[in-house]
Amino acid sequence: MKLAVKYNRVTLVASFIVLIFTGLVYYTVIHFILTDQLDKDLTIEEDEIISYANTFKKLPLPGSFKDQKVVYKVVDSGSTVEREFFNTDFYNASENQSEPGRGLNTFHKVNGKLYEITITKSRVEAEDLVRIIFIITLGVTALLLLTLMLINRFLLNKLWKPFYGVLEQMKAFNLADKNDIIADQTRIDEFTELNQAVIAMAIRVKRDYKELKTFTDNASHEMMTPLAVINSKLDTLIQTGAFTDRQGQLIEDVYLGVSRLSRLNQSLLLLAKIENNLIGDQENIDVKELLEQKIRQFKELIHSHELTLTTQLDHRELVMNRHLADMLINNLLGNAIRHNYRGGEINISLTAQELCMSNTGYGEGLIADKAFERFYKNAASEGMGLGLAISKQICALYHFQLNYQYKEVRHSFVVVF
Repeated sequence: MKLAVKYNRVTLVASFIVLIFTGLVYYTVIHFILTDQLDKDLTIEEDEIISYANTFKKLPLPGSFKDQKVVYKVVDSGSTVEREFFNTDFYNASENQSEPGRGLNTFHKVNGKLYEITITKSRVEAEDLVRIIFIITLGVTALLLLTLMLINRFLLNKLWKPFYGVLEQMKAFNLADKNDIIADQTRIDEFTELNQAVIAMAIRVKRDYKELKTFTDNASHEMMTPLAVINSKLDTLIQTGAFTDRQGQLIEDVYLGVSRLSRLNQSLLLLAKIENNLIGDQENIDVKELLEQKIRQFKELIHSHELTLTTQLDHRELVMNRHLADMLINNLLGNAIRHNYRGGEINISLTAQELCMSNTGYGEGLIADKAFERFYKNAASEGMGLGLAISKQICALYHFQLNYQYKEVRHSFVVVF
């Protein structure tokens, strides 16, 4: 979920809650103010009636008007009459209907008689006024919130444009490219600082990458030179004369060590190139044809281990570097042969969705989470532990998935295209 969407949702929910709460409070306050105003009008009418009675020693005539009604009632002198305001119904004779009303019960003694005076006023106009004020207020508030949301939507998109521009360039950033990150001009201080930090980081990364690449190339070149010298000197040494069995074993160990070091150097360099996407020359690869070619190359080795090979190959083409495709299949097939036992089985299945290689083998399976880590191998393995790591990097380069599972005494490696 994008930040702007999250912000708008939170703002909408919070504004809606505040709108409901403040609307109820506002309605209650306005209703209370208008009710208080009606009570004051009733009090004024009460004062006028009492003032008239005190002046003329009689009560004014009772009356029923459009919005007011006055009623007198004689009560016993010993009766208790309390002065109180109350809500009641007011009958509007002109419109022949009942309306909400507000009344006042009071009392006054005239010529020795105690009168209960009931004054009733219509509340319909006050209620209509409250309703109109409430609706207008809600309408204005809703319009304000809608305007605020629209402004947030379009303004936020415009404000966040520099951020998304830098983000897209960071996603497309490649160490091998010469293109630099170019930030959009913005007046927002935070985005300006972000742009400066990203540009500075890209410059540092490219500089460090260039230095590391130079170091790697130089180290590889310098390492290959003494290895070639060692091989040449060993060849010369062998031709100098006969050696004892012990001397022959020592020379063989040196040969094996130099060969292993040379392969390790080449594998690490290849991993660095794959990780930095420095492999080009893409072409259409017929995976079925490549598998059949590799099977023919490993045929003698398979027969020497007395392995049973079963295949089920469908046609599938991939756009890859041929050398990397060859290395991927070579590593997987070589791994299936090397970690098998004599008389074991190898099954190769190719569909439009995946390539699966499974083989029988000794011992327990590898730890799935560590199977593709560099230099990780089981105790029985004589390899360098880089074959599966290289295969994993090749798959990652082309957005494939390389999965491992151990089931029913079978090691299975599945490449999901």
